[in-house]
This record gives sequence, structure tokens and C-alpha cells, in this order.
Amino acid sequence: MRRFFSRVLLSALFLAPAAALLGGCGPDSAHGASASATGAAAELKWEELIPKSWDPTRRYRNISLEALRDNDPRAIQMLDEMRAVWDNAPVNVALDGKPGKLAGFVVPLDATQDGIREFLLVPYFGACIHTPPPPANQIVHVIAPAPVKGLHAMDTVYVSGTLKAARYASADMGVSGYEIASAAVERFTPKQPQ
Repeated sequence: MRRFFSRVLLSALFLAPAAALLGGCGPDSAHGASASATGAAAELKWEELIPKSWDPTRRYRNISLEALRDNDPRAIQMLDEMRAVWDNAPVNVALDGKPGKLAGFVVPLDATQDGIREFLLVPYFGACIHTPPPPANQIVHVIAPAPVKGLHAMDTVYVSGTLKAARYASADMGVSGYEIASAAVERFTPKQPQ
């Protein structure tokens, strides 16, 4: 039990900073964060979605995790508090209403034989499925105008559209802080080195 709590708490404490540090390692690393000359939406990096002043780990820096057991009421309370902080993570209001393009991984919310129309876009593989969900400011609720055929969980895609600060809570997958409705969804294909 102690190991389980330590793993969950450690992964949660370091997930947001790690996602920001690894921003150059995800599917958006092959492309710059600038709009093309044709007027396409600017490509965003995941760390841009996090307000610079937000630090979810500040409260936990001086706590010795080794001293806590999984069944310790303090540990359970800390885990609940941390999840609440992440689910209510602030968004970067400067991006609200702005067009943008973001690369990420698909977490389906509806899957039919016609394809996936609604999904969460997350910054790293396994988010919301194999690990605790990232903070809300690292999850984008995507709604395509029509089902996207051949799309599966954890496929990498580009999503383009108007970024809106809006909360969406999925009982199983987490809380998103952003939404892109009427999104253009395209497969991610890394640029080949020249």
C-alpha cells in the first residue's frame, strides 16, 4: 500500500513540471510554434496552456513522502486535495478565443463504427488512461464537426480551431480546462529530417 501511494503522489507531483519539461519530446516537437505565411493558426506548445504563475507542487515541497503510509488519513487527504487542485487548474486566459493548432494524443469520449467525434487531447501517451489525469490546463476537450474515421485511443493528431476556456468533466477520464469545438482533426506526421 505504501508503495502505491508513494507512486501515485510522486507521479502527480512531478507530472505537470515533467510535462512542461518534456514539451519538446511530444508529437509537437517537430514543428515550431509559429503561424505559416498562409495565415494558418499558430501552433501552440502545451506549456503555453499553463499560466506562468501556477505551481501546483508548492504546497507539497516540504513533505516527506516516506513518512506517509497509504492508509494514513493525511495521505488520503493530500491525494484528494491534490486532485481538486489539478481539476481546478487555472487556464491561460490570454489564449481564450484565439485560433490555434495543438498536437497531442487522443482519449476517446465517444467511439462508434463511424469514428470518433468527441475526445480529450492530452500532451503525453497514456494520460487519462494509464496514469492519473493531468491538470485541467493540460487537457483539451475536442469536438469535431463529424466523426473522424480510423481514429483510436492514443493516436497522435493535430487539432486546429478556436481555443475556448471551458470546463468539461468526464467521470472516467478527468477534467479539461479548454475546448475546441468544430475542430479540424488531422493525423500527426513528423517532419522528416533534411
